[in-house]
Amino acid sequence: MIRLGRAFGRGLGRPQFQGIRFRLGTALALALLPILALGLFQTNAQFRVQDLQRRDDLQLAAERTAASVRGRLDSTTVLLQALRPEALELFCEPRLTALVQRIEGLEGLARLSSTGQTACASQQLNAASPVWLVKARDSAWFQRLRDGEDTVLARAPLRTGESTGLIVAIRLERPLGAFDGAMVAVIPLAALQPDIADRALPEGSQAALTDGDGHILTATDSEAFQLADGGGVEGWVDRARRDASAIFEADDARGRPRVYAGAALAGRDVYALLSAPAPSLLSWAQLNPVGALLIPLLAWLIAFLAVMWVSERIVVRWLVYLERVAAIYARGRFSVRPVQAMNAPAEIRVLARTLDELAETITTRDAALHASLEEKDALMREIHHRVKNNLQIISSLLSMQQRALTDPQAKTAVGDTRQRISALALIYRTLYQSADLRYADARIFLTELVGQLVASEAARGPLVTSSVEADSLVVDPDKLAPLALWLVEAVTNAQKHAFAGRGGALTVRFRVNGDTSVLEVEDDGPGVSETFRAGVGRTLMGAFAKQLRGEVEIAPAPGGGAIARMTFATPEAVTPTDPADLGTGGTSRRS
Repeated sequence: MIRLGRAFGRGLGRPQFQGIRFRLGTALALALLPILALGLFQTNAQFRVQDLQRRDDLQLAAERTAASVRGRLDSTTVLLQALRPEALELFCEPRLTALVQRIEGLEGLARLSSTGQTACASQQLNAASPVWLVKARDSAWFQRLRDGEDTVLARAPLRTGESTGLIVAIRLERPLGAFDGAMVAVIPLAALQPDIADRALPEGSQAALTDGDGHILTATDSEAFQLADGGGVEGWVDRARRDASAIFEADDARGRPRVYAGAALAGRDVYALLSAPAPSLLSWAQLNPVGALLIPLLAWLIAFLAVMWVSERIVVRWLVYLERVAAIYARGRFSVRPVQAMNAPAEIRVLARTLDELAETITTRDAALHASLEEKDALMREIHHRVKNNLQIISSLLSMQQRALTDPQAKTAVGDTRQRISALALIYRTLYQSADLRYADARIFLTELVGQLVASEAARGPLVTSSVEADSLVVDPDKLAPLALWLVEAVTNAQKHAFAGRGGALTVRFRVNGDTSVLEVEDDGPGVSETFRAGVGRTLMGAFAKQLRGEVEIAPAPGGGAIARMTFATPEAVTPTDPADLGTGGTSRRS
């Protein structure tokens, strides 16, 4: 009996057993996962609340920004309404010029006639002669005033050297309501720049003004309103109307997710659009990490470590010890006994006792089985040996009978039968000489059978040389018998028709090609014998081939002579006796 005390003491820290302890501890600690899951759920819920609050803050900030800019535009509209055409008939240009100079954030004032011609303009506009003013009659915003809109906002077209501005135009009417032109004011977009200093805005927020098509008029950071697909926020107004929501999400030009919220400033011409970074994993710091995540995580970690320690001291180390004992049993060494487990808890002692009894039972049963197998093996070999001897006696009797016959055909028939019996006897000899009684190597058997067939006729005629090229295929005797009998018929045919009176060369090939195998017998005689095609030997070859689910073909050889070929389904095989055949596919032997 072998004691494992020292091995147990040295082996507990081996890396391969660390995984066992860890997996068991992990399995036991899984019961505590609901605590961590609850913390994660609460954290996720707070993330969602934070996201909704951010969206609401952004929407409210957009509305405040819109209200601020709207107030600036409303004051400009009131100014234009106050400048009635009657008050501008005399000294029109000086008055408008003085107003522009006195009012901050105003770039120019102008009075347009009903045909779009400039009736009067401040000196600032007269000096610049902007295209939008010169061609006002053809512009869309002037046409909208002519069609009946009271107030129109439009972006002043850019031109080299000009600052970008916003056109604020109101409709003028005659006493009976007929269109009488427009009063126009130009406000620099810089004066309308939204304020992002609002404390309610999330960090990193940016603001912009857009027209009704979503084109940016002015922005605190233009890249925040350039999207990752290469485009801008064009079309967001239509999407907001269609989806009934002025809030949407998109990735900016830097690939960062952002939330956008918009609000209308005036009618359908100008909108305020605010953008803020979307909540990410890093925004957890804005929550309460101690209450939301760290406390559940700490509780789970403490419980996990406690379970790991307890399981290691009470369970795991003994299981590792018993696992070592079982591994020794798996290698066939049943003399080892788990004596150290006598100091383990009661459950482990029961398991150790069971392993001990198992080893004792296996040892006893193995000894009985080995003795029985050796006895059966000896009996089977003796049976095969006696069957082989009996077949050889029958072959000898037939040989004596053959010598007593005078009829050539009868002598030939008896000789053929004797060769078939000798082939069957060779099968039994091969079996009792092999390491495994259940199988025989086809290559070894075919080589010996061809040598036996050629040797039996060597003293009766000219010299016949033979060569065997065969793959190794280990099969059971039931498949080997029809294979051997087919070969006997093919070789006998060659001896009768190809080598009679002249000798020659006989080649036997056996190839295994996956699901099918091919057995060929080639001679260098005069060619295919028509007598053989209709003879008993040809019929027997077809019958043996059917037993192997194969087909027989008699064909001329490329270099002269004939080839008898049988193609059949490859029998179930075990590993070849010669491992070299796995790489070379076969070998050859000449005699």
